[in-house]
Amino acid sequence: MPFDAASQPLSLPRWHSLSADQGDRWLSLTLEDRPLIQVRLVPGETLEVHIESLCPERPQQALWAACYWLLSRDPACQRLTWHLPQPQPEALASGLLVMGERPGVYRCEHTLFWQLPHPWLSQASTAAYPQQMQLSDGKRHPRRAPKPRGEVYRRFDARLGSWVSLRTLEIDQDLARFNRWQNNPRVEKFWQEGGSLEQHREYLAKLEADPHTLTLIGSFDDQPFAYFEAYWAKEDRIAPFYPADDYDRGVHMLVGEENHRGPHKVASWLSALVHYLFLDDPRTQRVVAEPRADNGKMIGYMHDQCFHCEKEFDFPHKRAALMILGRERFFERCKLA
Repeated sequence: MPFDAASQPLSLPRWHSLSADQGDRWLSLTLEDRPLIQVRLVPGETLEVHIESLCPERPQQALWAACYWLLSRDPACQRLTWHLPQPQPEALASGLLVMGERPGVYRCEHTLFWQLPHPWLSQASTAAYPQQMQLSDGKRHPRRAPKPRGEVYRRFDARLGSWVSLRTLEIDQDLARFNRWQNNPRVEKFWQEGGSLEQHREYLAKLEADPHTLTLIGSFDDQPFAYFEAYWAKEDRIAPFYPADDYDRGVHMLVGEENHRGPHKVASWLSALVHYLFLDDPRTQRVVAEPRADNGKMIGYMHDQCFHCEKEFDFPHKRAALMILGRERFFERCKLA
């Protein structure tokens, strides 16, 4: 997992110098050749983690790094039991650690760890946007926060050995790319949005002005490969077809670059996209999608990422499958390396 010694604790994950020396019963992490944390490991019903040494200047970052390393090493691991010589108030306040049953014993829970917004979110707020209900086109929904600009999510995927990141679409920068992708016969078959540059400029400008939709570019190692639309389901055309909650998010997905297709790439970017949407607002309990019902390959990929098909239904332009993934299910079963 790359780190950067100059970064502040739990800042953006652009760290390229974290290294590990590890065995079955010990782990030592160093940052820029400086010791960060050393622990003794005791396998058991849960993995017991005993502190041997801890960097006094950045204990929170050291604890986070060790939790990340151990949980990523074994995606089936649901809990770490930490033995600490002294309390770590910041780790407890953030949810990185929770109190155990005995003094000096703490737990790191898999389901809590992956819900921590830092360091995955580039523009993480300390609090959810305040709720105020309003009406739009006859639909009652919460007022939405101003849309972000720039990079919003970044994570190193150890399975691919690549960074997966999401940034907001910029029309002048991305129009030609979007146009090329939409006119790809494979994409047009499902999106039905082929057209000219000016038609696509108008399409994207309309979405840019729409507070319920966020347009995103997905990248591997900062090379764009995909376009996503993330929308608030309560204000969307999908709302009449299922009981949409106030903070449900929906997604439309398009992989434009042929060399980034395939199940291993989908597993990386789809988990990243869903992870971002759940982290973006802790009140979001479900992520939904409505691919064409005959798009069996995409539906299969979504099943692999723990979505389930609630039903099929008819939009005016297509027969759709309603795919749903709940927050609890995602964080219990997510494979984020």
